[in-house]
Amino acid sequence: MSNSNISSPGIYINEIDQSFLAESIIQVGAAIVGPTAKGPVESPTVVTSYAEYTARFGELYDTGSNSYSFFNNAAAYNYFTNGGDAMLVTRVANGTYSEATADVTNSSAGGAAEVRVLNQFSEALLTSIDGTATYGADVQKVITGYVSESDGSQDISVTAEFGTDGSGNPDQLSITSHGTFFFDTGTKLVFPTASNALAASDSTDLTITLSGIHDAGSTVTNSDVGNDDIIKYTTVTGNYAFKLKTFAEGTDQNSATTGTKNNIKYEIKNANTESGTFTLEVRRGDDSNDNKVTLEQFYNCTLDPYDDNYIGKLVGTQYTTVEGSGAEAYVQINGEYPNKSKYVYAFDIQDTPNYTDVDGNINSTYATTYKATMPSNGTGTFTGATGEPLANALFGKDITSNNIEGVGKADFTQSLYLLQDPKYQYTALAVPGLNTTDHETELNVLLNGAKARQDYLAIVDLTPFNGTVAGAVQEAAQINNSFAASYYPWLLASEPGTGKAVWNPPSTFIPGVFAYNDKVGEPWFAPAGLNRGALPTVLNTARSLTKANRDTLYDGKVNPITAFPGAGIVVFGQKTLQSKASALDRINVRRLLITIKQFLDSQSGNIVFEPNTQATRNSFLSIVNPYLESVQQRQGLYAFKVIIDDSINTPAVIDRNQLVGQFYLQPTKTAEFVILNFNVQPTGASFPD
Repeated sequence: MSNSNISSPGIYINEIDQSFLAESIIQVGAAIVGPTAKGPVESPTVVTSYAEYTARFGELYDTGSNSYSFFNNAAAYNYFTNGGDAMLVTRVANGTYSEATADVTNSSAGGAAEVRVLNQFSEALLTSIDGTATYGADVQKVITGYVSESDGSQDISVTAEFGTDGSGNPDQLSITSHGTFFFDTGTKLVFPTASNALAASDSTDLTITLSGIHDAGSTVTNSDVGNDDIIKYTTVTGNYAFKLKTFAEGTDQNSATTGTKNNIKYEIKNANTESGTFTLEVRRGDDSNDNKVTLEQFYNCTLDPYDDNYIGKLVGTQYTTVEGSGAEAYVQINGEYPNKSKYVYAFDIQDTPNYTDVDGNINSTYATTYKATMPSNGTGTFTGATGEPLANALFGKDITSNNIEGVGKADFTQSLYLLQDPKYQYTALAVPGLNTTDHETELNVLLNGAKARQDYLAIVDLTPFNGTVAGAVQEAAQINNSFAASYYPWLLASEPGTGKAVWNPPSTFIPGVFAYNDKVGEPWFAPAGLNRGALPTVLNTARSLTKANRDTLYDGKVNPITAFPGAGIVVFGQKTLQSKASALDRINVRRLLITIKQFLDSQSGNIVFEPNTQATRNSFLSIVNPYLESVQQRQGLYAFKVIIDDSINTPAVIDRNQLVGQFYLQPTKTAEFVILNFNVQPTGASFPD
């Protein structure tokens, strides 16, 4: 973070590049963005293995008689195969997508109304029923009330019956509506609506039935105004105990339509109405009762919110939504309990507080109600999801400028903005499928974000499949960013799901190269060469590179990928896209500084708001110096020096509430050019000392 605009308390770490030649917390992890076979849309999700990746995001897209894999699949497979620990995956899609829902059936299969207590309300009061609001000559009733303790989101159903028709039957214009009646003091519901206004002659006989937070079946009339005992219970009018919603989005999650390996169903087992416990299983959508594929199990679940095994706590109730748009977009977490399921979250739970007493006996007051609310044994499917995935999708080398595995280039933009939120921490970010030739606007979001955050390396592709060496160099010349790197050419590799050989952009494989480099070496080692730059899963390159080609690419800031006899396909370059020659035009140096700055940021937080004294500075030095010494011992630095004393923390600096430190680093250089001179001498000549 630059200190050019210091306004709020924080840590301000500057880079001062003094290595120009002419002028002379280590966090392991990668992020990928792109289409997938399934999964949550625009919701960055951490996976820790390729098996977890395929469980959450799928592996193959089946269409007709063919199956296709995605660039993201290859990226995840290579990353974890090469020793990666965790990956942040963000799915992009075209259009509007939503989750699928399942109503978990309760024991009152007929859906009869049952009553349960709502302990979270300490007081409820109907304050008025007023008939003064009118539409012309027609009269409305305004119903006003409040609840003193509530989350402000309780919906109620109101049925209003005004008078009778000519035959003495309830008025045919009676309506049922929903609204947040108990939102805050003075909130009103007006019934009926303008379109269903009743005649003034019907206004004298008013009966209102509230379903939601009151005694089941009771009616509320003018005589109940001021009565705070009428609203203490809620009515269960449906035949469900709770609901589940998938994290994955799209119509292919509707297992009620077709069960597949990419969607799910649920099963309730061991439901015991005496103990109030049951088991929830999440099963694969295409399995059968004779051949079950169980993905997750949750044992001894309850509907009791005071129990440790409450279904909301065991499964989780949190879900994400994208708020704002463009550069202001962010992911918001909703719900109370962290998710433990990888597939679903629970909501609309029909709570049964204090189901049993201390002796394990079912609550006698609500025994009938609680038993009826319990889920019943059996299986169920999911429905209601929207979003048609991957219409007319093109894959591999056949993708176009605006058909990238079934999505358009603009579909990537919001996800790239979301990942600029500093709460997402990663050291490399790739977007396989986009290239600067066809998608400059979208990739500028990535490049600008990397430069602004300064804590990750953007891996960008420069050309489509048929791009030339000259085209790649031309694209690279338009970028000046030491927080980015590019590679050439495209690569042929076997799909992990089908074994078919398909073409992938180079950014698909580079996160795996970084992972292997960090596993066998350090982040400040060069992720290139025969020792740490090999690509064992790659079968061939889209173009064989001559020595002249490699020279042209490397002079143009593009890292060549080439074949070496006996060694296979190898990354043979480690330049960043910085234009000026300096230490920061090398990936190992850039990753060294990212690593050091992440460590300093994690440690410096402890001194914000501490006294600006030498004791505080010495405490900081006691952490920083040993760490930098360890980096030096592990071949990351030739030398370093840290100054954080009175010479730079002058009274004027202290009066501005600043604590300043100067770090002088001499990064270790790599031996990229090995020069061996052969001197042929005549017989009898003496060798130099």
